[in-house]
This record gives sequence, structure tokens and C-alpha cells, in this order.
Amino acid sequence: MPAPVLCQSCGAGRAALRRPKTGRALCRACFVAAFEAEVHGTIVSARLFQPGETVAVGASGGKDSTVLAHLLRLLNERHGYGLRLLLLSIDEGIAGYRDDSLEAVRRNRGRLGLPLHVLSYQELYGWSMDRIARHVGPKNNCTFCGVFRRQALDRGAALLGADKIATGHNADDVAETVLMNFLRGDVGRLRRCAGILTGGEGTLPRCKPLKHAYEKEIVLYAYFQGLDYFSTECVYAPNAYRGHTRTLLKDLEAVRPSAVADLVHSGERLAVREDVRMPTQGICQRCGYLSSQPLCKACVLLEGLNRGLPRLGIGKPSRLQKALTGAEKPEAGFQEDSEQSSNAVRTIDF
Repeated sequence: MPAPVLCQSCGAGRAALRRPKTGRALCRACFVAAFEAEVHGTIVSARLFQPGETVAVGASGGKDSTVLAHLLRLLNERHGYGLRLLLLSIDEGIAGYRDDSLEAVRRNRGRLGLPLHVLSYQELYGWSMDRIARHVGPKNNCTFCGVFRRQALDRGAALLGADKIATGHNADDVAETVLMNFLRGDVGRLRRCAGILTGGEGTLPRCKPLKHAYEKEIVLYAYFQGLDYFSTECVYAPNAYRGHTRTLLKDLEAVRPSAVADLVHSGERLAVREDVRMPTQGICQRCGYLSSQPLCKACVLLEGLNRGLPRLGIGKPSRLQKALTGAEKPEAGFQEDSEQSSNAVRTIDF
């Protein structure tokens, strides 16, 4: 039998894995120590936090947010960050998915000893994702969910008095976003999507402590630490455009293992010509949220839902303007039923 491979770090323990990120063979203890040290290094070098800050950790119950909450609590105590941590979960209203994942969040709340706050789409917008999906159809569900979720996190963190939001976006997520915005030709988002600290102009700052952590290594770390997380994919995810980008990225990674890191670094170093017109950030006239248009995307989508025109928010701006001024009738096939029609004209004051 071949001799066991020894850890390339300590030289004593038997290697338990070969790191996807570096290719080094490490034992379990050395991998855990290296992973934690790298995340701490990311936090310190990017100056993500300041002592005394209240940080809302976006907790979905999945592997990324579970590892993030575990690490922030651990590193906060180990290195004396001086942070007040709390868990913030958004309930989109997806039966059989989010209700189950929230149970994992509640179990982790007890293990971590951190306060948990749950805010739902129903409370904020008067709509659940399951109800939205019934009106929109099989496509574009992720458009609604992504816009609403981003605002919900901001509003929930503001209600809790948080100074900053920490999300579990990892290197694979950032690479996918860079690639997706490139394929869509979205220069505005492409320019800022690789940032480790974003927001701050009318919205709470958001940070990504796991930005340089590979998805495969997050799974390994969660396994070695015995963390409890929910791993089922969202029922609406298969129809998302991001899924095609993820498949392309995995194919690229199989040929070139550094593809994930290369895309992240490309996003960080992206240069845009000075004469390229970029969106100008303003304030939504209706809810006061940051927006490059008179109405933010969430208000546009919500207005379309409440008017019985769920697809207008993802349609042409000219059609949308007509609808918002009452000059266009609801689309056939999207009339609210008698029970819903009583709420059709209701608007949500944030």
C-alpha cells in the first residue's frame, strides 16, 4: 500500500484533503486554522469592521451564512473586534424551502447564542414569493426575489439599529456575478460587483468577509466543524439566469482551476473609460431607497403586482410609465381574483 500523505503544513498529521484553492495537502486541524486565518486576514486588510459596531449577519440557513455567522462569532471573541453581532433572516414565503431553512437558522441561534430577527416579504410588501410566482409564471421569479430581498435586508438591519450588514457571498458567487454582468453588458453593476465593501450612500454598508473563500472550502470547513446547515436548492432557482452562468463557471474551473480567483481579480481591476456614461444614484420618490431612477426597482415591481401587471417591472420603461400613470389596463390573464382584488391597489409605506 502507498504511504499516507502527510500534511504539508505541520508535517506530522495525515493529510485529510488537498485544498482546492492552493492545492496543498493539509490535515484537518491545519486546514481549519488556515481557513480561519485567511478570513481574519481578509477582515483586517479590508478594514471591514470598527470596534463598537452592530453587525447584522444575513442568515439564510445555508452553508455560506452558517459558516459566516460561526466565524464572525469565533473571530470576534478570538481577536477582540468589539462587535455586537445579530442574525437577520428574510422569509420570502417559499413553502418547503424557506420555512425549513429557517429552522436551521433557529437551531444555530441557540448554538451561537446570538439574537435572531426574522422579517418577511408578507410584512414588508404584502406579497409572498409563492403568491408572486403564481402571478408571474415560471420565469423572472428571481428578479422579484433578488430586488425585494436586498431591500428587506437593508430595512431589517436599519430597524435593528445595525451599522453594517455582513453577507455570506463567497469567491464563486463574486466570480459568477462578474461573469454574469459581463455577459449582460451591465457596465454599472460590473464596475462595483466585485467590491468587498459596498453601499454607504443612502443604504447601510455591506461587506463580504468570505469574498476570497472558495465554495468547496466553505463546505469542507462546515463539515470539519460539524456545522448544521440547510442544503436544498430554492424551488425557483432552476429558472434563474445565474444558473447558466454557474454552469459555465464550473466548466471553466474544470479546465483552469484558478478561473474563480481570476474572475474575482478581473472584477477588482476593471477599468472603464471616462467617457462611458454611468448610472447616477438618487433617491426613490416613493420609499426613499437608493435608486438611479425616479422609482426604485422594488417600488416598480410592487406597483406592477398591485395593479395586476406583474410583468411590467421587467418590461420596457415606456409601458411601465403608462401603467404607473394609469393609462394602461391590466394585462389579460393577470387580473386579481375576488379575494385579492381588495388588496390590489394597496401600497406599502415603508
